[in-house]
Amino acid sequence: MLHALLRSRMIQGRILLLTICAAGIGGTFQFGYNLSVINAPTSYIQAFTNETWQARTGEPLPDHLVLLMWSLIVSLYPLGGLFGALLAGPLAITLGRKKSLLVNNIFVVSAAILFGFSRKAGSFEMIMLGRLLVGVNAGVSMNIQPMYLGESAPKELRGAVAMSSAIFTALGIVMGQVVGLRELLGGPQAWPLLLASSLVPGALQLASLPLLPESPRYLLIDCGDTEACLAALRRLRGSGDLAGELEELEEERAACQGCRARRPWELFQHRALRRQVTSLVVLGSAMELCGNDSVYAYASSVFRKAGVPEAKIQYAIIGTGSCELLTAVVSCVVIERVGRRVLLIGGYSLMTCWGSIFTVALCLQSSFPWTLYLAMACIFAFILSFGIGPAGVTGILATELFDQMARPAACMVCGALMWIMLFLVGLGFPFIMEALSHYLYVPFLGVCVCGAIYTGLFLPETKGKTFQEISEELHRLNFPRRAQGPTWRSLEVIQSTEL
Repeated sequence: MLHALLRSRMIQGRILLLTICAAGIGGTFQFGYNLSVINAPTSYIQAFTNETWQARTGEPLPDHLVLLMWSLIVSLYPLGGLFGALLAGPLAITLGRKKSLLVNNIFVVSAAILFGFSRKAGSFEMIMLGRLLVGVNAGVSMNIQPMYLGESAPKELRGAVAMSSAIFTALGIVMGQVVGLRELLGGPQAWPLLLASSLVPGALQLASLPLLPESPRYLLIDCGDTEACLAALRRLRGSGDLAGELEELEEERAACQGCRARRPWELFQHRALRRQVTSLVVLGSAMELCGNDSVYAYASSVFRKAGVPEAKIQYAIIGTGSCELLTAVVSCVVIERVGRRVLLIGGYSLMTCWGSIFTVALCLQSSFPWTLYLAMACIFAFILSFGIGPAGVTGILATELFDQMARPAACMVCGALMWIMLFLVGLGFPFIMEALSHYLYVPFLGVCVCGAIYTGLFLPETKGKTFQEISEELHRLNFPRRAQGPTWRSLEVIQSTEL
């Protein structure tokens, strides 16, 4: 009896782990990978753009136009991500969570072909289009993967499983940095292969994910297929007693009965969703405006000023990505013990501390040269603090705070917000750096303080609670003086969750 129970638990863990890996390798891994892999071939792509233009017109491009072309190549990635985020909700409802992730690989395959043949075709436009397509892929996967994993995991593991999205993002960043080394694909001849290498994780997902189950919640609540839901639960949980979880799913289904899927703009119109939407917007904005991405941009110059040899700076940069990966793994392990609020408050508070020391160190570098080493240590500490909480916990808010009917629209809003903020920070950071000099992190510190305060005052804890329990608690917070049932339920009975 005990042997059979242990065997069932092992099968459950194995299927869930395979689901996490299959969704992650072609999901948020691609986001991190394509975010970092573009850094290594910067000079080579700029030279290729100039040579291509000269071959067409007989004249080289002026330096400012070469920089403009490069800026377009870089900025088309978040623009594609915005399109992907807006596409994710309709895909998740129409095709389901798993099929959406599989179909999403069409963009990666197309982009890899464009990258691989861009130099032979003598077309930098192919690189631009490829960057737009991998951005669309990242936008879709960043929204659907946490939704798929959060709906497939048992409640006692939901936070840890959803946090795996942050692990794969950090892993993608590190792998992009490693593969982009000069000794591997970061050389002047191999850069088309470097950009096209995103095809490999996409192929791994296409080979593995079809063998794994769809989200049980989607099958029951959206499709109304009880048998398929039960079959998916058996594969994910083993042959144990599923009556309790199935009853919980039926309760959530009954609560959503007669409701259609929310449209993104409707989230802002309903008082019943006020706390959820405010938390999503405030904390989603804080994650992108806290300055972590800017730390990566500023790291090279700090390492250079600290005396790190030019040839070794690329390895120091890999160290920064490894810090985020390490803390993402640690957060995944402890999130179900300490909760979401503690990780967010602790992460933002530590980021405020290290960012303040970083600012002081930069201001004193002319008087005390050793403060450059302190600034370098603060870069690693800042990234570690970001990985502890904001990096992963923020991504699961849309999954946990919204019910099945509002979740796809919430993911669309969260994704669109993230990509818009990423674009604005990338566009504005050089000007902030020039205007504020050593005080460039002061605005980001204000964001970190606001993130910690908002979490402490307004974000409810969701650790160990079912989706239905979370919905009921949020309803009480949104309507503190009312005792009746949720006001967002409609008498209209329809058979579709079409956006």
